[in-house]
Amino acid sequence: MLAKLSKTIGYTFRDPDLLQMAMSHRSVDGANYERLEFLGDAILSFLMAEILFLKYSTAQEGELSRLRANFVKGDTLAEVARELGLGQYLLLGAGELKSGGRDRSSILADAVEALLGALYLDGGIEVCREKLLLWFHERLDKMVQKKTHKDPKTHLQEWAQAEGLELPVYEVIKIEGLAHQQIFSVSCKLESLNHSTKAKGSTRRKAEQEAADKMLTLIEKKKK
Repeated sequence: MLAKLSKTIGYTFRDPDLLQMAMSHRSVDGANYERLEFLGDAILSFLMAEILFLKYSTAQEGELSRLRANFVKGDTLAEVARELGLGQYLLLGAGELKSGGRDRSSILADAVEALLGALYLDGGIEVCREKLLLWFHERLDKMVQKKTHKDPKTHLQEWAQAEGLELPVYEVIKIEGLAHQQIFSVSCKLESLNHSTKAKGSTRRKAEQEAADKMLTLIEKKKK
């Protein structure tokens, strides 16, 4: 059965035990995927950062962090697992089988990370990079197209509207320097969340964009 999975992912393991371990939930006796999941999580985070850095060349740190968070979150990984059909290959204990473990998003997401860890140990980082690009290429293209033409202020406004919150308020705190070399200090506030950020820029617009980007980063951190 795992030979069929190897064919599905397009990789033949030199050590088939690694693939079996990657598909073995903690509810079964013997070695399970927890250690491989730990390794795969780190590999996923690193490679997705590299992929986004190279593919999305105009994004700043905050935007790259938010994009990566979207790709490595459990729901996205569970979608990838379903596309690969990993559920049918999972080795589960009787209790997990009865409770629908084959289609549980948390288990499927763990299995993707474990599979990535197994691929790394058996084939190295290049194999992992190749598979991630294959599994995520449509999502990457759609996300980059969606984000390319939106600045941080637009992102923040759309997020606030989607959450049913009041729109962010921007305020000039200070203007320094000579008329032709002014530096604007601006604050961005979301009153209902009691969040506030500050930023500086050579124009008011640039300062507001930077403050909005910091707010988006703060929101992402608060979610974790």
